Amino acid sequence: MAKPIALQLYTLREAAKTDFAGLLRKVAALGYKGVEPAGFHDLTPAEFRRVVEDLGMTVCSSHGPWAKPDNLNEVVDTAAILGIDLVGTGFGPQDFAAVDRIRRTAESVAAMAETLHRAGLTLFIHNHYWEFAQVEGRLAYDWFLESCGPHLTFEIDAYWTSNHGANDPAAMVAKFADRLPLLHIKDGPLERDKAMSALGTGKMDIPAVLRACNENVLRWVIVELDRCDTDMFQAVADSYTYMTANGFALGNR
Repeated sequence: MAKPIALQLYTLREAAKTDFAGLLRKVAALGYKGVEPAGFHDLTPAEFRRVVEDLGMTVCSSHGPWAKPDNLNEVVDTAAILGIDLVGTGFGPQDFAAVDRIRRTAESVAAMAETLHRAGLTLFIHNHYWEFAQVEGRLAYDWFLESCGPHLTFEIDAYWTSNHGANDPAAMVAKFADRLPLLHIKDGPLERDKAMSALGTGKMDIPAVLRACNENVLRWVIVELDRCDTDMFQAVADSYTYMTANGFALGNR
């Protein structure tokens, strides 16, 4: 079953700096059902939610503020303002560079997830390529899963799971399907230091990635493009068309 489509607003971060509300109007006009903020620019979280909902969209989740051991009260308060129950965290390559570091990271995340669970929220962790690199003969995330606890969920970025072509993204997504409420979709050449492209124009087997998800767990399919060689807004529009016209996701038009 196709899931609603959202946009990670980091994709349009440059335009968001000058007229965030105007940008949200443009995203809504394309047909996106939801948005995932990575900062609020010149709006407060309450103003952001009001603009989004007035435009017929939903705040599906948020990348701000990232959950950390010392800011969980802020995370809880912001989630209440935004009307979300999924809150995020993420880590840099140094936190997944060796098995002992991975275990410390996982234990910290497990503790945060437990605290947020008691507050009625579900913590998700967002990946980049380094979580899907080999560390002492296993994927870094395989070590991580041993200690991350029962309450953590995942926002898997399928493109980054390939680790620049080293892994099959669909197989990687399948490993997390039962704990995967949010899926980030990108496309591109799957090569280090090369820009991404509109969905449907690169090497990602997007239908296979979507089939690997558990439709009873997945809530949102979220488009995110870190950088493109083409016009970014056009890539966002073309990605929406590809996903909805092919029946891979549900939009507002």
